[in-house]
Amino acid sequence: MAKGFTSREEDYSKWYNELVVKADLAESSAVRGCMVIKPYGYAIWEKMQAELDRMFKATGHQNAYFPLFVPKSLFEAEEKNAEGFAKECAVVTHYRLQNDPEKEGKLRVDPNAKLEEELIVRPTSEAIIWNTYKGWIQSYRDLPLLINQWANVVRWEMRTRLFLRTAEFLWQEGHTAHATEQEAIEEAEQILEVYAEFAEKFMAMPVLKGLKTESERFAGAVETYCIEALMQDGKALQAGTSHFLGQNFAHAFDVKYTSKEGKEEFVWATSWGVSTRLMGGLIMTHSDDNGLVLPPRLAPIQVAIIPIYRSMEQLEMVTEKTLPIKAALEAKGISVKYDDRDTHKPGWKFNEYEFKGVPVRLAVGPRDLENGTIEVARRDTLTKELVSIDTVDSYVPDLLDDIQISLYNKAHAYREENTTEVSTYDEFKDRIEGEGGFVLAHWDGTAETEEAIKKETKATIRCILLDSKEANGKCIYSGKPSTKKVVFAKAY
Repeated sequence: MAKGFTSREEDYSKWYNELVVKADLAESSAVRGCMVIKPYGYAIWEKMQAELDRMFKATGHQNAYFPLFVPKSLFEAEEKNAEGFAKECAVVTHYRLQNDPEKEGKLRVDPNAKLEEELIVRPTSEAIIWNTYKGWIQSYRDLPLLINQWANVVRWEMRTRLFLRTAEFLWQEGHTAHATEQEAIEEAEQILEVYAEFAEKFMAMPVLKGLKTESERFAGAVETYCIEALMQDGKALQAGTSHFLGQNFAHAFDVKYTSKEGKEEFVWATSWGVSTRLMGGLIMTHSDDNGLVLPPRLAPIQVAIIPIYRSMEQLEMVTEKTLPIKAALEAKGISVKYDDRDTHKPGWKFNEYEFKGVPVRLAVGPRDLENGTIEVARRDTLTKELVSIDTVDSYVPDLLDDIQISLYNKAHAYREENTTEVSTYDEFKDRIEGEGGFVLAHWDGTAETEEAIKKETKATIRCILLDSKEANGKCIYSGKPSTKKVVFAKAY
């Protein structure tokens, strides 16, 4: 275990917070509840962003950008959406400061600079976007309208944790308009598949795909699709959501189109998003008591090469033999850092790259050159082996693929081991209050039962699995008839 670093078993929450800071991913800012994402953390987010952006564009979506501020009247237009976010809103009431005559060098709000209409700092952008869409959509020829934006949003959270829940966070939000209900539903389901594919193939994080219950749906949605992941402490993480909005926002903002038959119709809508919360999911899915563990496909540095030398002559010899390896790996699309800094010893560098989760580390010194070998260390298993210098450039790409697959398989095995089916409420409480994990249980479908279970155990229904089979039974809480089991868990 890394020195001076809390273990997961000792205090999981403290382990997570220490890891985020010590791995140079992020830190708290001077603004309460907000974070500074540091260069290494932002580099991981950029890789996530690039892959997701590619996937969105491959499915026909385009990027745009909309204002940070939403007039209060627009925000209130869709009542359920406004009510759902009201308690988290930051509101701009004035537009200017002035010198405080009673306190020299201090500023105060200018009482004469009050806005005619208050502005909401966007917690989500449906209102401003659908008001804009009203001018963009007139005919069936304008549909479907498939727009995504990369942005920041503000939700005034009282309890915050770096990446997982902050007052301001980065995300992408898709907003689409369609001619028919079926097209909109297919869009929401398609994006759910995109999110699941990204989580599993790039984050190496297995997810469950399902529907939220009515009480857990996005405010203003007819249906909310979600992906849910299981963290190493047995808690669930909602990793992405895709919403079928029906015609709620079209009605609220009077967005209509003229069909081929010349009839005026309201459009059908979706919205969907993932955020920097994925960074928290990435950290908690794979990392260990030695620090960060990154899947190769999202690692800013996939391979670190560390020369071992005692003299400048030895460094020159190692560099001459090593730089061609670096170039060969980079030619294959692999990001490589050759760390020849003379300010730190090799052992310090080994620890740094291990803690920062770099998937593969190569170490080479004069003795290695004599033997024609290079030491190859993999971060996920902390194992080392000697590989021929002549073949290492072909060995490493296969090793990176193996690490990516191994991380997914390990996380999947953990989820399977920590997914339990129960048939009684006592079994349910024992599991939830003990090991945690995903718990499959019958539910009678009522909000009253859902709320009672949440109040008594702090467990929520994470999703109704899309691939769940009909199975008659009795609700674990009420004893009323139930046709399928749902997934419960404590969650972030």
